[in-house]
Amino acid sequence: MPWNPVDLPDQRGRVHVITGATAGIGYFAAEQLAGAGAHVVLASRSASKRESARDAIRAQVPGASVSTVALDLASLDSVRSAATELAALERVDGLFLNGGTMERAGGVTTVDGLPLMLGTHAVAGLALSAELLPKLAETGRHAGVDARIVHASTGFVRRFRLDVDDITARQRGFLRDYTHAKTVTELVAYELDRRLRAGGLPVASIVTHPGVGVDARTPARPGVYDPRTQRRRNPFTPWAQGKDAAAWSGVRALTDPSAIGGQFFGPESGTRGTPVRLDPNPHTAHADPERVARVWSQMEELAGASIAV
Repeated sequence: MPWNPVDLPDQRGRVHVITGATAGIGYFAAEQLAGAGAHVVLASRSASKRESARDAIRAQVPGASVSTVALDLASLDSVRSAATELAALERVDGLFLNGGTMERAGGVTTVDGLPLMLGTHAVAGLALSAELLPKLAETGRHAGVDARIVHASTGFVRRFRLDVDDITARQRGFLRDYTHAKTVTELVAYELDRRLRAGGLPVASIVTHPGVGVDARTPARPGVYDPRTQRRRNPFTPWAQGKDAAAWSGVRALTDPSAIGGQFFGPESGTRGTPVRLDPNPHTAHADPERVARVWSQMEELAGASIAV
């Protein structure tokens, strides 16, 4: 059956955690999941923004089940604290690792001294996954269907193929820095899926990319997004979609009953449209095992966590 992003499978009784949930793709993923009946947990740094996003979802989805948790992806202590709170939930069916900085200034680091882009997009995701894996596996066993960890990537990983050895090596320029972090994200996501399968855990690791989402095509949400305040012009606007549609790939990965670990979802046109299953990027999904092992080892060391499968 063709996938309909505005008519999702019933999510009543399920719990999905979304990082970076107070704006953009993360916000709209949460709104869509709440509209399908899920309980959504908005994980973000700012208390005021968490409250605004929660109120906006409830305005769009009367009766929506929404809670929040404080999560600063630039602090591993914050990641561990949030994970402890999330692990106390009755269940966690899905974790959407969508958050991460888009800071353009070079040389900035996290609280733990990691490169900011790598730390927030990749290392924090591994740390959170490691801490929540027991709860996800418990949910999968009880539900009889795999819980899911969904990793947000970017189409730039396919376009600008980067070799990754020393993952903390300084990257020149915002685009290269961002693509490097997302390349590491994909390598970890596919290796995580291989380890989950080998260990027989009922948890799937899935990769998505949103296409191109721009403010000019994004619907207003009081307290979260007002198009009248956006002044930055985006040259990709004619070929892009709104942030609401850019959320569709991640939402499909979380909710499609036929989705399995190791798959890759993105817009059918590459930049916009209905999310479809795509062929994974071969240089991340089928990377040299020795290179993957080096990346994995470095990531566990940086995260201060290991995934026991």
